[in-house]
Amino acid sequence: MRRTLIALALPLVLASCGAEPVWAPDEAVARARFVSGEEPSITLFTVVRKRGGEGEHSGIMIDGSQRVLFDPAGTWHHSTVPERNDLFYGITPRMKAFYIDYHARETYDVIEQRVPVSAQVAELAIRRAEEYGAVNKAFCGNSVSSILRDLPGFESISHSFFPSKIMKQFGELPGVTQKVHLDGDPDNNHGVLLIQKEAAIPEAEN
Repeated sequence: MRRTLIALALPLVLASCGAEPVWAPDEAVARARFVSGEEPSITLFTVVRKRGGEGEHSGIMIDGSQRVLFDPAGTWHHSTVPERNDLFYGITPRMKAFYIDYHARETYDVIEQRVPVSAQVAELAIRRAEEYGAVNKAFCGNSVSSILRDLPGFESISHSFFPSKIMKQFGELPGVTQKVHLDGDPDNNHGVLLIQKEAAIPEAEN
């Protein structure tokens, strides 16, 4: 996993925590647009501490007319993935894998929970994420639960600041599937920034 992380992290730049507005230009967003061809779905990512099992971070990936990732108040960022206020465009399979690999380490696991939805619900989720705006540090659960509970079929998810609670409720939704991503990388994985000036490896065709 470390080799994969380094290869993908070459153009990595960390985003600062907190509600700092970021607005990629229209051209960058249009150029990055990625359509997976898969059925519409919403995926909840929860970063869970191995010792104790507490949820530390929440993010949602929405697969609709395009695939986007809402990573509120997070630190993940990539120079080839345009951002508009915590919403990232162009989430290819490689960028999804990089997002998971960035968070999974010797002290944290990443829980991936996916629920199929209609095309209409997926588009509504994208609009809600686009409208939400930049998120303050420690408000990831608050923003994720606010977006989810406003969607048809997700009314059972209550408003919460706690990623573990959101994960549990999401896991009770009809049709949900779950994967657990484990990694033994060192806890301090910010060392990849030391090679960010190297040339990026082009993404292979899917």
